[in-house]
Amino acid sequence: MLKIEELHVYYGGIHAVKGISLHIPKGKIVTLIGANGAGKSSTIRSIAGLVRSAKGKILYTSNEGVEENILGKTPEFIVKKGIAMSPEGRRILPHLTVEENLLLGAYIRDDKEGIEKDMDHVYSLFPRLRERAWQKGGTLSGGEQQMLAVGRALMSRPDLVMMDEPSLGLAPMLVKEVFDIIREINAQGKTVLLVEQNAFAALKVAHHAYILEVGSIVLSGPGEDLLKNPRVKEAYLGG
Repeated sequence: MLKIEELHVYYGGIHAVKGISLHIPKGKIVTLIGANGAGKSSTIRSIAGLVRSAKGKILYTSNEGVEENILGKTPEFIVKKGIAMSPEGRRILPHLTVEENLLLGAYIRDDKEGIEKDMDHVYSLFPRLRERAWQKGGTLSGGEQQMLAVGRALMSRPDLVMMDEPSLGLAPMLVKEVFDIIREINAQGKTVLLVEQNAFAALKVAHHAYILEVGSIVLSGPGEDLLKNPRVKEAYLGG
């Protein structure tokens, strides 16, 4: 579905991503793991069209089988192609209601019946959002705001959903709930690219994983295999 070839990302004089290549197969969960500054968020921000100072190739194959390089395209173009992102820090609009935040995720669409159907689908995934549909986003708990951010991404009806640090700042019980939802979204046919510092939870859910360190991929493989890798255990899983 998506292939990255020799991606470089720069912020001024900082070389944040150093020629990485990776593959996200259709229908799979792929995770990028690494410490702060490893280049994880820079990578998915490049896919989303939010980074201009990048070079290389990001090759996306649509459901029609057409492959094109989307590097440098606008965020709106990327969303229309079927790629959506739930950003780090949630970035919901606190002064808008839950329902208004969700509708913003469907801004590229004009199929009213389809939007209503997808709204019901999001509410079925996250029943607490239905209960709080007319509540201001800023009054939700951290976990509920994360659910709202994921639901908003789903409202564009994407084929590939990217999630940047979905478990950040959440209590352990809510972390489990978020990862259960990630599994459910994948089971319903969505491809998922997951950026996470919670290596244990991410590797348990991922079909394939890439370990980034200082802008480079240092390890990759099936999530289950990396869970058993001594280097990964020592660096990311507390030994």
